[in-house]
Amino acid sequence: MAKADDNRPVSPHVEDLRMQARYARERRDLYRAKTHGPRPTVPGRLRELERVAEMADERLKRAEAAERPD
Repeated sequence: MAKADDNRPVSPHVEDLRMQARYARERRDLYRAKTHGPRPTVPGRLRELERVAEMADERLKRAEAAERPD
């Protein structure tokens, strides 16, 4: 299990959300790089991947905020 900044363990749920957010960002970045190549791409697909990455980041932020002690 990973550790938070203050050495507290991070819940498996938050760790899973981190992996999901990273995966979504990587997919978006790979597709964005593909748009600079010779093969055709669909602008709507990039927008969808950007939306998915933003949503994943927001879910992660909310879960991390809920884990922080007040």
